[in-house]
Amino acid sequence: MEIVVVGRHTEVAPRFRKHVEDKLSKVTQLAPYAQRVDVEISHEPNPRQAASSERIELTVRDRGPVVRAEASASDRYAALDVATTKLIERLRRSHDRRKGKAARREGKAPVAAEEALAALDAAIAPAPQEAPEQDVNTAPTEPDVAVEAQLGDSPVVVRQKVHRTSPVSVEDAIDEMELAGHPFYLFIDAETRQPAVVYHRHGWTYGVIRLDAEAAPTS
Repeated sequence: MEIVVVGRHTEVAPRFRKHVEDKLSKVTQLAPYAQRVDVEISHEPNPRQAASSERIELTVRDRGPVVRAEASASDRYAALDVATTKLIERLRRSHDRRKGKAARREGKAPVAAEEALAALDAAIAPAPQEAPEQDVNTAPTEPDVAVEAQLGDSPVVVRQKVHRTSPVSVEDAIDEMELAGHPFYLFIDAETRQPAVVYHRHGWTYGVIRLDAEAAPTS
């Protein structure tokens, strides 16, 4: 399994790279077919954000689902510890979900709902590549390439990205959202063919917002 460490607007010391490799060596125990783990490290220079200045994002590339986790802290090592803990938990839940599906195919008892909501059935798009900045009102057209643009003269920076996708069920959308660690997930509903967003409310409660694909554009 390959571990790719990339620094975004920051330098990564060889000592920390070695620490990352040692820390992530256990990934293969829960994802034996994992091909690569992408590690993105970024630093926020703003002193007002010192408590979360070090950000670590981990992405496991497997034959099927892609599992993500991220964390921020004032210390790079602490951020890695938190992100790794999240990643291992999501890998464990994904592993349990696959076992549950195999059991159902064999006619065994279904797994618990906590396990059923914990994994993906479809792969998430590959890690985004950085591209030159563009006008914030111009949507990106190339899939999987992230673009950033400043909003007018304000300090606000908008990051945009186009994902490849195919229609999925609401249950699968919840799975993808949970495994990616996002508070929401944009998808095309396989039943209604409408653009929709599933989001986490509280506990095991989720919400779904659908868009009317036939709605006329505003003037």
